[in-house]
Amino acid sequence: MGAEKCWRTLLLLALTLVLAVSGEDDRQETPLEETEVEETAVLVLNDENFDTLIADEDTVLVEFYAPWCGHCKQFAPEYEKIAETLKKNDPPIPVAKVDATEATKVAEKYDISGYPTIKIFKKGQPVDYDGSRTEKAIVAKAKEVSDPNWTIPPEATIVLTEANFDEVVENADLILVEFYAPWCGHCKKLAPEYEKAAQELSKHTPAIPLAKVDATAEVELAKKHDVSGYPTLKIFRKGKPYDYNGPREKYGIIDFMIKQAGPPSNLVQTVKQVQEYLRDGSDAIVIGIFSGNHEKEFQIHQDAANALREDFKFYHTFSSDVASFLKVQTGQLVVMHPDRFQSKFELKQHLFQMKDSASEEDVKEHVMKHALPLVGHRTKANEAKRYNKRPLVVVYYTVDFSFDHRTATQYWRSKVLDVAKDFPEYTFCIADEDDYASELKDLGLGESGEEVNVVMLDSSGKKYAKDPEEFDSDSLRKFVMDFKKGKLTPVLKSQPIPKNNKGPVKLVVGKTFEEIVMAKKSDVLIELYAPWCGHCKSLEPVYSDLGKKYRSVPNLVIAKMDATANDIPIDNYKAEGFPTIYFAASNRKHNPIKFQGHERDLESLSKFIEEHMTKSKTKEEL
Repeated sequence: MGAEKCWRTLLLLALTLVLAVSGEDDRQETPLEETEVEETAVLVLNDENFDTLIADEDTVLVEFYAPWCGHCKQFAPEYEKIAETLKKNDPPIPVAKVDATEATKVAEKYDISGYPTIKIFKKGQPVDYDGSRTEKAIVAKAKEVSDPNWTIPPEATIVLTEANFDEVVENADLILVEFYAPWCGHCKKLAPEYEKAAQELSKHTPAIPLAKVDATAEVELAKKHDVSGYPTLKIFRKGKPYDYNGPREKYGIIDFMIKQAGPPSNLVQTVKQVQEYLRDGSDAIVIGIFSGNHEKEFQIHQDAANALREDFKFYHTFSSDVASFLKVQTGQLVVMHPDRFQSKFELKQHLFQMKDSASEEDVKEHVMKHALPLVGHRTKANEAKRYNKRPLVVVYYTVDFSFDHRTATQYWRSKVLDVAKDFPEYTFCIADEDDYASELKDLGLGESGEEVNVVMLDSSGKKYAKDPEEFDSDSLRKFVMDFKKGKLTPVLKSQPIPKNNKGPVKLVVGKTFEEIVMAKKSDVLIELYAPWCGHCKSLEPVYSDLGKKYRSVPNLVIAKMDATANDIPIDNYKAEGFPTIYFAASNRKHNPIKFQGHERDLESLSKFIEEHMTKSKTKEEL
C-alpha cells in the first residue's frame, strides 16, 4: 500500500465517521460536497492500525508525541512540511504520528519515554532518529533509510556470555559492561542510549568498547560480579572491576568514558604546580613521589587512583625538587589540603609510606581517612561525596574565599575550628547561606535574622537547628554538647495537615506520619512519592483504585506522602527512589515490609496487601 493510498483511505474513513455521527436532517443541511475536512499529509496511527501500516510499507517515518508537549507543538509545522516533501518522493515515504498518551500499547512496545521521539521503520524494524529536528536533516535520513540497499547497522554493543566474558574483559584496557534483565524497565530505557554511546565510542581513538550481559541467562557470571539489581554497570580495566557511577544517557556515558580513558594520576613536574594547587585549590590533593614509573609502588598508586578517580585528584612526581619542597622522600604518598583549610589544630601533610608492603587498599584507606580538613567547605558540588558522613555539624554564613572576603570567612571558621578540635567523632563544615537557602528555609532558619546559623544532621536522617542567637564558640560548643546528651528536639519538615482527609487514600505529612502510619491498631500501606516522578504519576490511578477497593476493610489504611516535601520521622522508612511502598503491619511498625514487585498494578498490590495483613480476610470480606 503506497503512502498516497494510505492517506486517501484515512481521509475517506474520517469522512465516513463525520457522516455516521450526523443525523439525517444534518445530512440534508450539509451536503457531502460542502463538508470540510482538514487535509494533512501526516497519517494518524493508533494501537489498532499501527502494525498494519508498518507491515505494508518498506519505510515509514513516525513521530511519537504527547498533546501537552511544548516541543511537539513547536515541531508540528516542521513535521507537516516533512510529510509534504516525502509524499512527493519516488516512491513516496509515508509520514505518521502517534499520540503516545492514547496509543499506550504501541508506546510501551517501543519504549517511548520522551517527546517527541522520532523513529524510522525499515521493513517493520525501528531505527532511532537522533539528529536535528529540521526538514532537511530528517528528510535526508528518511531517504537514506529508504534506499533498497540500506540495512540496519549491527549492534555496536558487544554481547558477553560465560564463554567469552573473561577473554574480552581481560584483554581490554578499558571496557564498560552492563548487567541487565530483559524485563527490567530501567534496562529498556537505558538500552537505546547505551547502544548510541557504544556506536560513538567505537569510533574513538582508541576505541572504548561497551558490552552487555543478560544477567538472567548468565546467572553465575552475575553472581560472580555481585550483581543484585538491574541495570548494574561496571568498568573493567584488564579484567579488574570498578563501580560505574556515571550518567545513563548517551552523551553523559560518552563523556564519562572518555575521561575514564585518561590517566588516573597526573604528572607534577615543577614546584610551581604544587604551589598553585595549594594556593588556589578547594579540595584535597594526593601526590605520590617516585623515582620512576617502573616501580611496584607506582603501580599501586595508579591502581588506587583508578579506584578513586571519581572522588579525588591524584598526582605523581619523579622530581627531586618537588620532593624537597614537600619535605618527603621517594616512595611516600602525601595527602594535603589547600592553604585556606589548614590550621594549627591539624597536620599540614598526611604521609603514607608506600614501601612497607603497602597495598592498593592501604592507599585508599589512607586517602579516605584524611580526605577532609578539620573544618571544610560544604558545597552543592561536593556534599554527596565529601559530606555524607553523619553526625555532621554545618555552620551557615556568607562563605567567600576571594581576596576581599577571605578575612571575614576565616573569622567565623576559626570559631568553628576551636570547637571541632574537641569533637573528633563529628564532622564539621561551613556552607554558604545563599547556596543552601532552601535547606535553611526547611529548617526554619530562612529568616532567622542571624549572621550565622547552625544545624546538626544525624545518622538517622534527623535534623537539629541551633536556636537563632549571636554566634560564638561557646554557643556552638553548648549546642554540640546538648546534641551529644540527647537534649535537642529534631526539626521536622512538613506540609500543612490536611483539613479534609476522608478520601480512599489518606494523605500523610511529616507531622501526621506517626499518628497515621505508626498507629498500632491499623495495618498501613504507605507510598512515598515525588510529584515530578513519572512512575508515581503512572501509579496514581492504580493507587486510587486500590484505596477504593479496601476502603471498607476495618483497620487497613491506604496512604501516601510526598517524600520531597515532608521529613520521615521514623528511621526504617526511607524513600529509596520513587515510588517506594511499605506495608506497616500493626504488629511490626518499626520493621515495615517493602514492596519489591516488578508490576505495580492493582492485582499485584492487592496480593501484597493480602499476604501481609495482620488479620486474614476472605475475598467475601474484601
